[in-house]
Amino acid sequence: MVDKKKDLGIPISKTKKAYKLLSIKKSKKGLYPLFIGKKTSIPVGEWIKAKSLPTDGFKLRSGWHSCMEPNAPHLTEKNRKWFRVEICNYKEFERPDAQGKKWYVSEWIKILKPV
Repeated sequence: MVDKKKDLGIPISKTKKAYKLLSIKKSKKGLYPLFIGKKTSIPVGEWIKAKSLPTDGFKLRSGWHSCMEPNAPHLTEKNRKWFRVEICNYKEFERPDAQGKKWYVSEWIKILKPV
């Protein structure tokens, strides 16, 4: 069996399934990040490397942000949808219950399917 991540040249340290809340823009027909890089659509089923995108009003934390569960009570779900994702080369961060408990910040992400 061929490891597709190796075929892409992704240095693998660890992978995990997680959840990411994405913006759904019907006018542009695509999925978009909520805040950082919010004008760039995200393809489904492809590995995407995180970029460092300094954004006014946000602390610089390079990487794709995702959650342990499809739960982030501090964020609205209007025009947004949870997606199951696979992440690669990630770090874990404990967050308050009101922010969804555990978050991951990963170097790579692949959007798998809606929840």
